Amino acid sequence: MLKKKLVVLNTTIMLGLGSLGIPAISAKAETSASIASERTALQDKISDAEYKIIEAQEKLADLNAQIKRVDSAVEDNKEQIEKTEKDIKSTKEEIASLEKEIKDLQNRIEQRNEILKERARTYQENGGSVDYIDVLLGSASFKEFVDRVGAVATIMEADKDLIQSNEADKQDLEKKQSSVEEKLSGLKDMQLDLEEMQKQNLAKQEENEKAKAELEEKQKENEAAKAELEKEDNSLAAKEEEIKKMIKEKKQEDLDNLISTTTQATSSSSSDSSSSSSSSSSSSSSAKKSTSTAKKSSSSEQKATGGKSAVITAGYKYIGNSTYKFGGGRTASDIANGLFDCSAFVSWAYSQGGYSIPASTDALKNYGTQVSYSDIQPGDLVFFDTYKKDGHVGIYIGGGKFIGSQSSNGVEIVSMSNSYWKSVFNGRVVRI
Repeated sequence: MLKKKLVVLNTTIMLGLGSLGIPAISAKAETSASIASERTALQDKISDAEYKIIEAQEKLADLNAQIKRVDSAVEDNKEQIEKTEKDIKSTKEEIASLEKEIKDLQNRIEQRNEILKERARTYQENGGSVDYIDVLLGSASFKEFVDRVGAVATIMEADKDLIQSNEADKQDLEKKQSSVEEKLSGLKDMQLDLEEMQKQNLAKQEENEKAKAELEEKQKENEAAKAELEKEDNSLAAKEEEIKKMIKEKKQEDLDNLISTTTQATSSSSSDSSSSSSSSSSSSSSAKKSTSTAKKSSSSEQKATGGKSAVITAGYKYIGNSTYKFGGGRTASDIANGLFDCSAFVSWAYSQGGYSIPASTDALKNYGTQVSYSDIQPGDLVFFDTYKKDGHVGIYIGGGKFIGSQSSNGVEIVSMSNSYWKSVFNGRVVRI
């Protein structure tokens, strides 16, 4: 409305000065009115540009928040990778030590076996099937008998000790071999975890670099557009001011009278417009209050409902506003910033419905009751064999879809018929 008044005012000045019979001043006034009209159109463009700048700034703010989350997740994943590498190194050292012990045990058993074999050959050479009782009864005198009893007892005790030592070492060997196998299995799992984290790390770094590049480009575009518009507006404003100054110097008194008359004529229109604007503002304010009240009411109703419904919808606020973080979602800071891994997200979502469940896939798969996929219901947990068996978990929401913290985009809803998820779904469905 103010822009329209500016056009009217300048046009009136032009016509008024023309009627005074001052051609030079009239021409200048006409030029001033033309510039004012151009500035009005330019101001509209500036307003549009400012709106776009504000809109872009809001998007940039969201993008900055996303970058911050990604950077945090990347940094945490790097720390986890370093810790895992240390664990792997320590485990390898322990395995090397166990393998040395196993080798020593095998050597001792082998040595005892050779001793027993040698004694067996000696007994065979001295009579074939001669046993200990024959040795005793074959003595020629009591003294020899006593001597033989002592010798046989010593041999028997030695054989017994050798056999018992062999059995003990064999059991120890089997135990240590089992321990080594468990260590190796754990090492393989850690290696898989490490590879998965490295993939996520690289993906997040790539996203981060792309987001930063887009942010910088958007900032340059906005600044250039704003600077160009301001430059053009300043140029027109200077020209308009110069013409007005020339008009003022030529016919100040007549110009003052004409402006006064024109201002009075437009004052009434301004009052009516202000009243209408106030009414519109009041109506808009009432509408906003009504919408706000409706939202609060809807929010309260949802919170009051609780149960599986609240579990399913709890994570919706994080869609497009979260980042996958290995080991994330177990602190207030992670939850506030939308940093979850799959099992922690499931545990958190269930807590929003009033349930307390574990935050690891291994614990979750055995926590509730397993049901057939043909009987699946919204709220059931679904498991996938990703980097390991039951390596990923999500919450079924119905319609063949599930919500979860996915390593690619954070919290999102995906279809179980998607080629990837269909290929890794292992059929495990758990009802809490």
